[in-house]
Amino acid sequence: MAKKKNITQDKLISFYMDHVLMNNHAPKTVYAFAKDNNFEEADFYKNFASFEALEKSIFKAFFENTLQMLEKSDEYQHFDARNKLLSFYFTFFENLTVNRSYVVYALENKGLKSLSTLSELRHAFKKYIDTLEIETLDVKEPRIVKLQDYSKQESFWIQLLMIIKFWLDDTSPSFEKTDIFIEKSVHAGFDLMDIKPLKSVLDLGKFLFKEKMQ
Repeated sequence: MAKKKNITQDKLISFYMDHVLMNNHAPKTVYAFAKDNNFEEADFYKNFASFEALEKSIFKAFFENTLQMLEKSDEYQHFDARNKLLSFYFTFFENLTVNRSYVVYALENKGLKSLSTLSELRHAFKKYIDTLEIETLDVKEPRIVKLQDYSKQESFWIQLLMIIKFWLDDTSPSFEKTDIFIEKSVHAGFDLMDIKPLKSVLDLGKFLFKEKMQ
């Protein structure tokens, strides 16, 4: 049988996801993976150095697909930072939901290793946060500005991790409670950064308390 041609990163990701979902484990070797999917082993290494590198690229691919979808929307281009981030989260979690079986495998089966799996997503997401030009306190000291920017990136990254965890545990139809959590989290986060009244923060706290008590 002729070997497949034009092996791309997207095709390798698709082959890999299919394998782990069918077998509940990663391929044993790159050689076996290539043979099972009818392509040359060398084609794998043209795209990825290892299965670990491929795994990291999957969540970055979810991120990039999300941005591509958003950038096609004229409405999104005119949103303020708060609504851009809301749109990003809603679209990103729609992409995760389409691939939920793999995401659950990757994040729940690996424990602390899953944080390494998310490293490329983390880097891309933090760069995205910078593009939103979220307002912070107006200070002139460069070291404080740098610290503010770092804190802003890390705060929203932690927020994303919290939403992922909530989504993984969500058993509501169509994950509607995750949509509520996204909205409350974003509003609370922006209200805190704008040093506004803590109504949104308290609202988020009540929602989480109610969920845990059920």
